[in-house]
Amino acid sequence: MIGPAKIYFLIFGLLTIVGGVIGYVKAGSTASIIAGAISGIALIVAAYLLPGNVVLGLVVAGVVSILLAGRFIPAFMQTGKIMPAGLMAVLSAIGVVVAIVAWIKK
Repeated sequence: MIGPAKIYFLIFGLLTIVGGVIGYVKAGSTASIIAGAISGIALIVAAYLLPGNVVLGLVVAGVVSILLAGRFIPAFMQTGKIMPAGLMAVLSAIGVVVAIVAWIKK
């Protein structure tokens, strides 16, 4: 389960960075690019930690996923907009599940 988790968190991290850049370009949101970069880099670092340090990698990925879910699930429920809140809510929720399942199966 660690291999698929690594791939998921790598892709999730890249999408988070791209989303932050898009938020900056479309809306001029400096907060989007900063938060997207920090979250995305943390997810990518977690993915690269997974083979060698499973516990630390899963903790970092799980915490970032929970924080992103806490930000985007309520935003999606309030606005109903698929982009970016809906997509990030789904990706974050999947990230939490992947981290938990990988933790159980480690």
